[in-house]
Amino acid sequence: MSDALNRSPWLAALAEREPEWFTDEALCRADIVWPAEVPSERAAAMRILRREVLRERARIAVRDLDGRAPLAETLSALSDLADRACEMALQVAMDSAMRRYGRPRNRVGEAVSPVVLGMGKLGGGELNFSSDIDLIFTYTEGGETDADAPLDNGAFFAKVVQGFTSLLAEHTEDGYVYRVDWMLRPFGSAGAPAASFSAMEDYYQVHGREWERYALIKARPVAGDVAAGHRLLASLRPFVYRRYLDFDAVNSLRELKRMIEEEVARKGLEDNVKLGAGGIREVEFIVQSFQLIRGGQDGRLRSPQLRPTLEYLGQAGMLDASVATQLDADYVFLRRLENAIQMQADEQTHRFPNAAATRQRLAEALGAVDGTALAATWADVRNRVRAQFNEVFQEEVAEDTALARLVSVLWEGRLAADQVAQRLHEAGLRPAEPLANELRALATDRHLRLLRERTVERLRVLVAQLLQESLALPEPGIAARRALGIVVAIIGRATYISLLRDSATARAQLLKLAAASPWLSDYIARTPALLDQLLDPRALYAPPERQALEADLAGRLAHLAPEDPEAFMNTLRRFQKEMTLRVAAADLVEALPLVQVSDRLTWLAEVLLQAALAQTMADMAVEYGQPNRSDGTPAGLGVIAYGKLGGIEMGYGSDLDLVFLHDADDPQADTVGGARQLDVATWFARCAQRLISVLSAQTAAGRVYEVDLQLRPSGNSGLVVTSFRGFDTYQRCQAWTWEHQALTRARFLCGPSALAAAFAETRRSVLAQPRDPAVLSREIRDMRAKMRANLDRSDAEHWDLKQGRGGLTDAEFITQYLVLREAHRAPDVLRWSDNWRQLDALAGLGVIAPADKEALIAAYRQLRLEAHRRALQNDDHRVAANAFEDARAVISALWQRLLD
Repeated sequence: MSDALNRSPWLAALAEREPEWFTDEALCRADIVWPAEVPSERAAAMRILRREVLRERARIAVRDLDGRAPLAETLSALSDLADRACEMALQVAMDSAMRRYGRPRNRVGEAVSPVVLGMGKLGGGELNFSSDIDLIFTYTEGGETDADAPLDNGAFFAKVVQGFTSLLAEHTEDGYVYRVDWMLRPFGSAGAPAASFSAMEDYYQVHGREWERYALIKARPVAGDVAAGHRLLASLRPFVYRRYLDFDAVNSLRELKRMIEEEVARKGLEDNVKLGAGGIREVEFIVQSFQLIRGGQDGRLRSPQLRPTLEYLGQAGMLDASVATQLDADYVFLRRLENAIQMQADEQTHRFPNAAATRQRLAEALGAVDGTALAATWADVRNRVRAQFNEVFQEEVAEDTALARLVSVLWEGRLAADQVAQRLHEAGLRPAEPLANELRALATDRHLRLLRERTVERLRVLVAQLLQESLALPEPGIAARRALGIVVAIIGRATYISLLRDSATARAQLLKLAAASPWLSDYIARTPALLDQLLDPRALYAPPERQALEADLAGRLAHLAPEDPEAFMNTLRRFQKEMTLRVAAADLVEALPLVQVSDRLTWLAEVLLQAALAQTMADMAVEYGQPNRSDGTPAGLGVIAYGKLGGIEMGYGSDLDLVFLHDADDPQADTVGGARQLDVATWFARCAQRLISVLSAQTAAGRVYEVDLQLRPSGNSGLVVTSFRGFDTYQRCQAWTWEHQALTRARFLCGPSALAAAFAETRRSVLAQPRDPAVLSREIRDMRAKMRANLDRSDAEHWDLKQGRGGLTDAEFITQYLVLREAHRAPDVLRWSDNWRQLDALAGLGVIAPADKEALIAAYRQLRLEAHRRALQNDDHRVAANAFEDARAVISALWQRLLD
């Protein structure tokens, strides 16, 4: 204890006045001791509040200055103490007001509750030692009190606010508890002292300003009906956190910081630990910029606490992990320094002291050698924080180039189209004419009139930047046109214009991807939220493995409110598009071979489908109960993947070929539990329909996948969900040969393990039944002929590499023929559902010669690679008539030898 008293004159004086507060027993405990009963008499309550808070603050200060308590304990204890003081003051003020005016009630007579929202440091649970407390007072509903002379609830709670404030802030012989600041309430000093929940919601929807979004990040119910307070904050979440990536928020924070810097300069506060350059406020701005930008899409960024959020930024790669760690250490230093300064005299000051004795005391409290060393450490911390702040918030200075001047003149309408084209041509942006036409169309777009002048100027600068930077690419005119198409798509979205205008990294990746693929350019234009992914090239070109995909999606879904199905659907859509972009980016820079591209696109579909099924079944169970089997065990829904998904060959535009099975043994039985009941068959049908809607419904975020059910038993005329027994019977007795061909590529994706095992056995036994090779060959040839007649787009000048003779479909039919012909004597071939491993298994069993297998796989790989490449270039499947002659010859020769 003596160390703490030597480090704080205020504590030393208090110890002389209240020695019983400084006993070892009183100081060793880490928890707050608080009166169990609240006195009803106002004067007694004021005295208890002042003395109890002072005693606890002294204990907290001793533990902090002695080095017994880490920063987290100090800030949490200070915040918890303020919470308890607010709760006691509210209870006393409410009791006093109700004795005089009655209890506030809503229009149907139910009691109305008050809520006190803590803002700023208190809201974040990070209160500093001598801080005032920023509060907003609100109540659940309008109405009036139940007294003989009723009082409007607004007037009643205004009196509560008045009593509450005096209990905490009025100076008595015992001092005061906290200075209370109500300026963050709606309309500030001009607003009502207390507002109902509906008035709060209306205010932020109509009048809310950007800085109020920033302030509400820290909002937390600290007294009154805390559960109702959380409901209110949930209703305000769309105001604070935009559903889209809000990069324009950085501009608002820049402006707010600029105002603070002007105040610092005007008042000479350069040595201010909180507001000065490299101070606490800059760390807060860094973290809260990410919260405002991304919090609408990532619930893990919505915490009012700074340090956990900063840690997550490093874990998620939004900040470099080492930067986040260092920034956290610097923040800890600054907050400890701030508290130690305020503990010197219990004053609300943030200025680094000049007096040598005071600096020495601070140095001892913070573990520095002396005051000089402490000042040097503080300078290092400030420099690091300011450098990181500048990296996050620094605006690029627009270059004055010939192209920038051209865009300015074009924007002013002072150049004809041919003049623009000529200058673009001279600059190297060729072909120039179509680019010139698109630039003129953008400059005269009617949407520009709806934008703020600042946004229009940022758009003009962005266009000039993209034109200039495209010159470094092999085909600058093409890259510029594709990038301009993306700019046109975001013309009404200031946040994305700000992102690209301010980030050279994002522009570089945008141009790189646009130059490489028109498909990807269109993909980004349709989903501008993907622009966020361009900020981190390390993650952009490194799509995650299967386990990481599952963990990432689970983390995003875990923070969604269960009553918000739209958020769930949009999260799936954003996830699918982000990961598809990352796969495509890695594909275009050849960081992934074709097999790994298909693997990742397949894993992505599996992960999304599993999440969608789990959520859909959970929602159905709540609403309609659980379908059971006759023995009381739960009946399950299984999802079978066919086609590209089943064969682990997903491409960028692949849909999902699915079949749904259930294992209920009495489809007419009723479900158990839930708000309502359904018969089991209807439950499963409705569940599958909801699942399809979750995946394929078009929302503002697009769709996840198209779903195709044509391969279910009886095709389009069949049930959406088939019982397993019905599926088994159909496959054994009614299915056509082409349906067994499709079954060779089918695999169980998700559902109960027992159903998975049953499906595997049905697939094995159906495909392994002996077949007449001649009949099988004829049926497969007939099916292939029908397909070619309807789908082959080959002509004299073109060959269809998918449906043409000797193309991809012929290669797949060869494998399917061999699997169906040989599975009865070589069932191990049925372990796989993909073409390549089936061929490997067939060769291992001696069904096909190793040389033929290698040649067929090589030809198949070559054609798949070309189909894949053409998809990224927005080209169809037709190539020159004489293209890929060697691959076609291999496939045609094997077809003739094996099937003809």
